[in-house]
Amino acid sequence: GGAPNFWRMFFLCVMSDDLVLHHIFNPNDPLATVGEHLEEHPISGHVSSSAELENVADARKLEIEGVMSAERGDVDGAVRKLTEAIGVCPKYASAYNNRAQALQLKGDVDGAVTDLNAAIELSEGEGQAAKQAYTQRGIIRKMRGDEEEAVCDFKKAANLGSLFARSQLVRMNPYAAMCNKMLSEAIGKLQTGENS
Repeated sequence: GGAPNFWRMFFLCVMSDDLVLHHIFNPNDPLATVGEHLEEHPISGHVSSSAELENVADARKLEIEGVMSAERGDVDGAVRKLTEAIGVCPKYASAYNNRAQALQLKGDVDGAVTDLNAAIELSEGEGQAAKQAYTQRGIIRKMRGDEEEAVCDFKKAANLGSLFARSQLVRMNPYAAMCNKMLSEAIGKLQTGENS
């Protein structure tokens, strides 16, 4: 039903733009390549041991399983796998992002915000994980009517390269909206042959 399609669209909103375009033009392709687009350097700071590297690899595998569970519509299974990934590697910011998405699907928006805050803190506000977390948190804040905080998050995400966040900033800018309206009216008058 609706959950897998919602998951796909929400997940794609925060993935790389090239991948989004690929899935728009190839909608029947599975998201089996999702692992290629997860955080390349998933934990901040220095990895001090081979055991830590192993934990990251194990967490990544669990994260991919969680995302694929959500894609199949098994949101509870996704939350379980992503929670397991976080348990294996508690500093793995990307797993917090994806669990936040699954929690939103379950209606636990406050839990999602908690995970997004953790992802931002763990990523030190840098990289793919931070870009995704700021974007998701901006969406939640906008939906809750907290425009000022949403703009702040979208600016941070845009500075990290999120085109989606940039588009939200343009839409939320009152001057841009006014200019777009004036331009649309002028074009409409030209098309109908009206003179001002």
